[in-house]
Amino acid sequence: MALPASSRSSGVLRLTRAPCTLALIGLAVGGCSFNLGSLSPSSDREEPPHLVSPSNIAALSETIKNHPNDPKAYDLRGAALAQAGRTAEALADYNKAISLDADYGPAYVDRGALYRQTGRHDQAMADYERAITLNANDSRAYLGRGIVYRMRNQPAEALADLDKAIALAPDNAEARYNRGLVHQGEKEHQPAIEDFTVATGLVPQQAEPLLARAASYLATDRAKEAAADLDEAVQTDPQNGQAWASRGLAYERLGDRAKAAASYARAISLRPRDDAARAGFARVGGRPGQSYETF
Repeated sequence: MALPASSRSSGVLRLTRAPCTLALIGLAVGGCSFNLGSLSPSSDREEPPHLVSPSNIAALSETIKNHPNDPKAYDLRGAALAQAGRTAEALADYNKAISLDADYGPAYVDRGALYRQTGRHDQAMADYERAITLNANDSRAYLGRGIVYRMRNQPAEALADLDKAIALAPDNAEARYNRGLVHQGEKEHQPAIEDFTVATGLVPQQAEPLLARAASYLATDRAKEAAADLDEAVQTDPQNGQAWASRGLAYERLGDRAKAAASYARAISLRPRDDAARAGFARVGGRPGQSYETF
């Protein structure tokens, strides 16, 4: 399941105990999100139930040639084009699918995801609502609409939709992850941790749920648990500067200045303009040019 990135909304976790964490923990909170890669979002993108890939585009085009009035074929190719980053072509296919069958719900969900990922939230909302009208048990439509509500900072509405999406599809990691983000944005860290834990269990090779859970651990003064999550996160995604900076903060709070310095140094190497990581590096006595062991 691939959760491409819904729009990479801006936002940071505001930890009151340490001002420096504002820039260090750029995790998704209250309307923000980060890409879940193959988790299911554009962190946020609800994937079609059908399996598609860019390599299928040619085969799907052949199917359309043979069945030019099949809305499902256009929807499938649209999903493949969207995954390949060919947004305009994907939108054209979704539009065609809907023009062929105005009651074909999956095309509304998929087009809604495309609209959401490109910042057209009003149009996304209209498509999700149309899909729900057509099928009141469409878990992907509730998930997509819930994400839009989250990004609009409407937590009550977001939770209602995400609760519904999870009730319909309990193993949807993206829904669990996004509900965790809503709880986190409301400073409800324990339910957030529980949702991130489920998401991590469902997609164990993804760094983002670990990063999000670590943020809630840090917000509740559980630096040891945060450090464990961030150890795993940086091994899962070694090029994630945010994860390294957050790990530096966790180890700084634990009093392990060597690991903190190593983590901050790695973050700086990946994101040279990360002033917060530089400040953390200085706080723990880091020395430019010195070699550090990260583990």
